Amino acid sequence: MTTVSAVTKEDTQALGRRVAQTLRAGDVVLLSGRMGAGKSEFARGVARGLGITSAVPSPSFTIMNLYDEGRLPLYHFDWYRIGDESELTDMGLEEYIGGDGVCLIEWHERAEDLLPETALEVLLSPQEDGARLISLIPHGQWEAQHR
Repeated sequence: MTTVSAVTKEDTQALGRRVAQTLRAGDVVLLSGRMGAGKSEFARGVARGLGITSAVPSPSFTIMNLYDEGRLPLYHFDWYRIGDESELTDMGLEEYIGGDGVCLIEWHERAEDLLPETALEVLLSPQEDGARLISLIPHGQWEAQHR
């Protein structure tokens, strides 16, 4: 596990850009933290790091936003509003996880049974001074696959 401090939203995005440089097709990144913790800012950084220049809004109401203009397709999920896991399986989730692009998943806790064993969790923890502690937590074979 690696933990860094990000003082501004630009710092959070910069870390996302650095992580994006290590990502490859099939990778899953789980974005954890309370509402307003900076998950979408990190996602914007990943998008920029993959070469995506379009706007990257939170997919709260659409469940998934697709970006295919970068080095790899980016599937940005927000599972906050799902009622149950069947909504995700009905939309063809298995086509995205482990597929040809990178999956970023906000609020992954809502459907943990659908997650792969191997993923990178990014835990964003706002601090009282306004900074964020951001922990990168590899799960499964993440580290072995990204050497």
